[in-house]
Amino acid sequence: MDLSWMAWTWQTAVFFASIALLLVAMTIWEVLSPGGGPRRGVLGLETTRGDRLFISLLGSAFINLAWLGLVGPSLWWALGLSLLYAIAVFRWV
Repeated sequence: MDLSWMAWTWQTAVFFASIALLLVAMTIWEVLSPGGGPRRGVLGLETTRGDRLFISLLGSAFINLAWLGLVGPSLWWALGLSLLYAIAVFRWV
């Protein structure tokens, strides 16, 4: 398989491995402790754990893209903002 079109660096590998580990962890969490159905959050949306994970990942992508465009290539602060955003989504959405 020719993967030369992608810039496979260690950072890229960590990113995709993190997404895969999140999906595995959420699956294990759901099997061991079923979510019990959707819950209604601050935004009025009925979401499950999987929905909240998807919203967190999507929002984190936008946070990082905005950071790249407005601040620059150092994404450590954007990572911190993304983690705070994910915690808020899982707590209140």
